[in-house]
Amino acid sequence: MLKIGLNPYGLTYHLGLQGMGTPRANPDPKGLEGFIVLAEELGSKAIELWDGWLKELDAAGLAALKARLDGLGIVPVVSSGLQHGDVDACIGYAKALGADRMRFALTPILCGDRAAAGQRWYDLVNEVRAKLEIAAPKAAAAGVTLLIENHQDFTSRELVGFCEEFGPSVRIVYDTANSFPVAESPLDFARVIAPYVRYVHAKDYRVQFTDEGIRLCRCPTGDGAVPFRELFAILLEHTPDLIASIEIGALEARHVRLLTPGWWHGYAPKDAEALAACLLAARTNRIGDDEEWRTPWERNADSELVAYELGQVRKSAANLKALGY
Repeated sequence: MLKIGLNPYGLTYHLGLQGMGTPRANPDPKGLEGFIVLAEELGSKAIELWDGWLKELDAAGLAALKARLDGLGIVPVVSSGLQHGDVDACIGYAKALGADRMRFALTPILCGDRAAAGQRWYDLVNEVRAKLEIAAPKAAAAGVTLLIENHQDFTSRELVGFCEEFGPSVRIVYDTANSFPVAESPLDFARVIAPYVRYVHAKDYRVQFTDEGIRLCRCPTGDGAVPFRELFAILLEHTPDLIASIEIGALEARHVRLLTPGWWHGYAPKDAEALAACLLAARTNRIGDDEEWRTPWERNADSELVAYELGQVRKSAANLKALGY
């Protein structure tokens, strides 16, 4: 049975994570408390908790949070990043909250742009492998699954390779819209990784085609290019008790310049049919060439941001409920 909840990354302005420490930060951030209240409002069955919030809680605070989530029937997932996060601390948070899953982004690469990183890309891959070699046995000993995300950097087969290399304590959190930045269609990506997926970021993009590639613009889950009914059918066949959370894309659009030769540096040769499938999928509910694509953040219309973010999250919940989830 698919349990769907909420993660904080489509609500960064509302919650106070966008522009922290700058003049554009939200003067009235809602933080962890506001996030839980919204999750409860939407009837969430799962919640992804940023480790930046959890590190502010002592043992009593974590115990109180666990009791609150247990009372609401909400399954927690601890969230961090492999580059700068503390795996040992996250294991501790997971144990305190009764969570059996921890989500980790792997690198800072966005838009699939390995070429921009140059040699640093290969260094990052080696760093990921070295960190997973240390973290995987710790997660296994704690009975917690370390979930690695396709954070606009790794392909489906590369993620599966990490799982096979480091064993059953390393599995995948599938960001459903982040196949486009590595030139894979959502369904092709899902078919490859499905046996290893234990958590899903139900995210969507509307796509605008450009002279250099595709621009990925945030939208409510279910309003964009990702075919959720078909995608969840693939994943649930392998993991019937799957957990997912609604995520809206970043407040900055992602420009994937895959029509430029240099963008492909660092990738293995790609089958033309697979690339065609990606581009065809991206055309669903696409944005016209002359349509406005910028978010209020990109237009410096900060006064619109809270209503914008909350509206998109609520629309996402309605769309998923309409699909029967």
